[in-house]
Amino acid sequence: MPSEPTVKQEREARRQAKVAVLKQQQAREKRNRRIGIIVGSVAAVAVIAVIITFVVTGSQPKPDPATVSIKGLKTFPGITAVHVDGTPVDYKKDYGMDPPAGGNHWSGWLNCGVYNQPQQNERAVHDLEHGALWLTYDPAKVDASAVATLIKKVPSTYMTISPYPGLPAPVVISAWGAQVQLTGVNDSRLAQFVTKYWRSSAAPEPTSPCTGGVDGPGKVG
Repeated sequence: MPSEPTVKQEREARRQAKVAVLKQQQAREKRNRRIGIIVGSVAAVAVIAVIITFVVTGSQPKPDPATVSIKGLKTFPGITAVHVDGTPVDYKKDYGMDPPAGGNHWSGWLNCGVYNQPQQNERAVHDLEHGALWLTYDPAKVDASAVATLIKKVPSTYMTISPYPGLPAPVVISAWGAQVQLTGVNDSRLAQFVTKYWRSSAAPEPTSPCTGGVDGPGKVG
């Protein structure tokens, strides 16, 4: 029969068990520290990357609108801005514009936004007087998906978007006294035009509101 362990042997066995537990605990703490260092390093790198991106993009000066050159840009200097309430304005005959990019108009401006129906020229032109842009599209050439793309490409304020049947181009964007015909929704000149003319000081009343006026038919946004 095997002999019973002595007191000394039992004491040594307990010591070895404690040592094993201690080593396991130390190994676990070391592993956790290593994981913490790795996670912390990754987080620090991510934060630094965000800061660098912010600094680089934030330090880049916005382009001077006066220096933006747009191919095919039409300008209409010296146009009048008289309120002629109730009197239709023939912009094509009187100013050579279709759609209009300024001129006499009605005193009640069109609330800026997205419309799925054509709007009264005399109200939309008042938006241009306030520094807004008017983005028109030919519904026969631009489908609903393309319209959604247009909406994403322009500012959400001081912008009126509406269909305009019979346009000379698929898309035409207008500001007060300026206009460009675009080949479609992906024409790079759209962004150039926004940079140059959105809330431009060249408009007669660039600080006036684009809300609080009249909602036209078919306002959807």
